Amino acid sequence: MKLGYNTNGLAFHRWDDAIRLIAETGYESVAITVDHYCLNPFATDLPQQLQEMRALLEQYRLSSVIETGARFLLNPRAKHEPTLVSAAPADRARRIDFLKRCIDEAAFLESAAVSFWAGQLKEEIPRETAMARLAEGCREVIEYANEKQVKLAFEPEPGMLIETLSDFAELLQHVDHPCFGLTVDIGHLQCMEETPISQYLQPWGDHIFNIHIEDMVAGVHDHLRFGEGEIDFVDVLSGLRQINYTGGVHVELSRHSHMAPDVVRESFQFLRDILETV
Repeated sequence: MKLGYNTNGLAFHRWDDAIRLIAETGYESVAITVDHYCLNPFATDLPQQLQEMRALLEQYRLSSVIETGARFLLNPRAKHEPTLVSAAPADRARRIDFLKRCIDEAAFLESAAVSFWAGQLKEEIPRETAMARLAEGCREVIEYANEKQVKLAFEPEPGMLIETLSDFAELLQHVDHPCFGLTVDIGHLQCMEETPISQYLQPWGDHIFNIHIEDMVAGVHDHLRFGEGEIDFVDVLSGLRQINYTGGVHVELSRHSHMAPDVVRESFQFLRDILETV
């Protein structure tokens, strides 16, 4: 597996400086959160940004994934909106268009996957209706990703329609494809009390394309620095070894951008030290 860091944890850095800091610390992978300031799919200079990003990734021999969880990129007044479960078809279409643009970026950068999630259901409708709506959007995105030979990594997220690994299994009953797998956020497993974490990882080995990692406590969706939560990281990293996971393990601490240089370094040292023992 490759230790990595998410650029959303360096929100106050220029993206090229962020990539250099991540690489020079020793990370081998980067989770690139597409946002206003980094590979914005709607930016007029996107082709130039992509060329510069590819050159930087090649220079530092970094693998990458594309992350689509920017807070206000599509709607300046509502975080993470619209989504694949939004009420209005036009809103869902806007999210689908955004995901397709991110797939194009991933294809150009030869990224390992595009990571995305369901969204929060904002209306009272039957679960089966919401799942059908989500599956419809996923199918369109999967078809496009398959054409571009890009993998999709779906992330269960607390508070969204798909919160847990069992929820993802339910989604797979509606839509399944070899290019459609998982982003597993280790903290989310702790939050949703899917523990011991290694045991919950075991059945999904072939489906996991991307890992997010941070500390967390049960029942509280708050991304914490390592050592501030309850997670048994020896169990986690041993579990990833057991399923022969070889992709990126990306630290996700977006709310620590104000102290990014320190947190980037301490996170690398924490995870590297554990990896040396498992």
